[in-house]
Amino acid sequence: MNDSPIKITRRDAVRDSGATVLGIGLLCAADSALAVDKIAPRYVDCHSHIWTPDTRSYPLAKGQTKDDLDPPSFTINEIRKVARANSVAKVVLIQHQIFYGWNNSYMTDAAEQHKGVFSVVGMVDDRKPHPDVAMRKLLDKQVRGFRITPRIYGKDKWLDGPGMAAMWKCGADTGQAMCCLVNPEDLPSVERMCRQFPDTTVVIDHFARIGVDGEIRESDLKLLCRLAKFKHTFVKISAFYALGKKAPPYRDLVPMIRTMLDAFGPERCMWGSDSPYQLVGNHTYKASITLVRDHLNFLSAADRQQLLAKTAERVFFNR
Repeated sequence: MNDSPIKITRRDAVRDSGATVLGIGLLCAADSALAVDKIAPRYVDCHSHIWTPDTRSYPLAKGQTKDDLDPPSFTINEIRKVARANSVAKVVLIQHQIFYGWNNSYMTDAAEQHKGVFSVVGMVDDRKPHPDVAMRKLLDKQVRGFRITPRIYGKDKWLDGPGMAAMWKCGADTGQAMCCLVNPEDLPSVERMCRQFPDTTVVIDHFARIGVDGEIRESDLKLLCRLAKFKHTFVKISAFYALGKKAPPYRDLVPMIRTMLDAFGPERCMWGSDSPYQLVGNHTYKASITLVRDHLNFLSAADRQQLLAKTAERVFFNR
C-alpha cells in the first residue's frame, strides 16, 4: 500500500514463490516480455508500484535519496517476472509520489516499452494551473487514471478548489479514473464528488484501507458500500498484507470481500497485489492471488475471472 503502515526494511528480503525478488535486477536475455496471448487463464493486477535505483535516468523527488528506496529496487523487469510466474499478463502501475513526486516518467516509459502489458495511474498537481490539460497530455502515454489522496494537501480541503473540479470533469470526458487512496472517514467527501460528477470513473484503493488497524468495522463497510449507488465507482480488492490479521492465507478478509462483491458486483471489483509491499516477510504474490482464485467458493468461474482480470482490463486497458 502506498504510504504503507507496515515498515519495509532491506532486511526483509522481497520474495515470491520461493524466488528472491530483491537483486533480480539483471534478467537473462531469454526473459522476454509477458506473452499475453499464451497465458491461460490471463489475470490483471490492478495495483503495483515500481521504482529503480537508476536515479540518474529517473531522479527522485526533492529530499529523497537511494537510501530511502525500500526495497532498494522494484523495477519493470522485477514486476514482470513475478507477475508472469503467477499467470498475470497485465499490470496497472501506480505512481509512488513519495519517491517520484509528480514525475510519472518511469511508469510511462514502462508502458511505452511494453505496450499492452502496462497501464498507468499517474499523478498531477491539482494546485497548479490547468491540471486537466496535463491529464489529456498523459492520455497518450497510457495514463488511464490519477491517484488522489488527502495525504498531500490535508483532509479538510483535499477535494476542494477549481483544479480538483477540473480533474473530475476531465476524467468524465477522457475516461481517466480518479483513484482514491483514502481512509474510511474520507469516504463521505468522495461520495460528495461522485454526486457532483456522476459520469467520472472512481476507483477506491484497498477497500478504503478498512481493517488497516486490525479491525474491520461494520460502520466503515457501510460507508464504502454507499458508493455502490454510483454506477461508475469501483473497488480494489487489494493489499491483503496490510489489512485485518495481516497474515496469509488472509481468509479473515473473505467476509469483507463478499460484502464488496454483494454491493458492487464482480463487474465493479478488481484484484490487485500492491507490490512490492505484498512481497515482504511471509507475504507473497502467490498468496494474494490464491485467496481470490481458490478460496472465494461463492464465486462462479465467470465472476472470478471478472474479479481477477476483466474489470481492471475494462477500466485501465480499454482504449
